[in-house]
Amino acid sequence: MNQIPSEFILAFLGMVFAAVFLLSQGLVVPVFGEAGKVRKRIRGRLHVLERASDLPNMQTVLRQKYLKRLSPLEARLEQLPAMEALSQMIEQAGHDYRAYRVVLLGLCLGAAAGIVFWLIMHIWWLALPVAFAVCWLPVLKIARDRAKRFAEFEEGLPDALDAICRALRAGHPFNETLQLVAEEHKGPVAHEFGLTFADINYGNDVRRAMLGLLERMPSMTVMMLVTSVLIHRDTGGNLTEVLERLSSLIRGRFRFQRKVKTLSAEGRMSAWVLVAVPFVLAAAIVLSSPAYLPLLLKEPLGQKLAIAAFVAMLSGIFWIRKIIRIQV
Repeated sequence: MNQIPSEFILAFLGMVFAAVFLLSQGLVVPVFGEAGKVRKRIRGRLHVLERASDLPNMQTVLRQKYLKRLSPLEARLEQLPAMEALSQMIEQAGHDYRAYRVVLLGLCLGAAAGIVFWLIMHIWWLALPVAFAVCWLPVLKIARDRAKRFAEFEEGLPDALDAICRALRAGHPFNETLQLVAEEHKGPVAHEFGLTFADINYGNDVRRAMLGLLERMPSMTVMMLVTSVLIHRDTGGNLTEVLERLSSLIRGRFRFQRKVKTLSAEGRMSAWVLVAVPFVLAAAIVLSSPAYLPLLLKEPLGQKLAIAAFVAMLSGIFWIRKIIRIQV
């Protein structure tokens, strides 16, 4: 029985990893949280509100103060393109890392992985994609932490709104209700409401503090909360009743999302099966006829066919992701 080349095994495992990772990004959709397009629209509306109020962007002001505390080299690194967006992502994930350190860590990990792969396998054209993939691991970890923190915040938001309503009925002013939520709750809800209370307590008005909360937590539920509070400050009304209805609306929205996710479970399982079939079939061929696929990959035409098949499979995965996201 011929021995299977290690290059074929590594290429096969790399294809499996790429397919599973891309599909998981479309299928593992959290029950809570907003899609990236929704968050972009929210940020756009936030900038419109800030310009209409003649208020500078809160994050821009804080970033300028932050850059002044850095050394000249660190400040130049932090001013590279996309560093501001990465800094915002790190803050929203609840971490206190510096953006340029995350980028340097990714570059070091990618370079080390690429060099090790090249020294072991002596295949430079595979070492480059391996290094590129490893470079993104720190950013992907931060993005995952941010999505998890957004979900935890929105899950605890209805209880926080109920606590605000109870405090308002008891006669507490609005800023003190934020402090009570920060003291009585845990996790991202307590942290964000505590920051909002500190923002008001240190001299900012309620409007700017609430817009800061929306900038840190760009979601539709937070936007509804901020809009309700700002409209109440401008026109008056029963804020307690509005927040109660908002809490009930958010809970109903979560129940609907869970129901949709349950009903779409069959489609998501079908997607996993469709993606797994080529790899299971390839593994079965390797086990039954070890000399079959290596012979195909040794020929230049066979390598081109394998690459074309993998590209076509990736296109199918992206199409499945789009269908699943529409369903969920």
